[in-house]
Amino acid sequence: MRKFLFSTSVLSAVFSGVSVARTTKSGPRDWRLILQWVIWGASVAIAVGTVIEKSNDAEDY
Repeated sequence: MRKFLFSTSVLSAVFSGVSVARTTKSGPRDWRLILQWVIWGASVAIAVGTVIEKSNDAEDY
């Protein structure tokens, strides 16, 4: 769990989620908002996948 909490890619994805949440609260509701959430979800998935891959590579050595 610690490897996810201290990963800069996961932290940046979480902070960008805060920004998207603020946009959702105050901004207009249109197709761009949906696209922002989809992109945020993809960035979180990539960040978590990268941490898992690095962890598996470290265990092989």
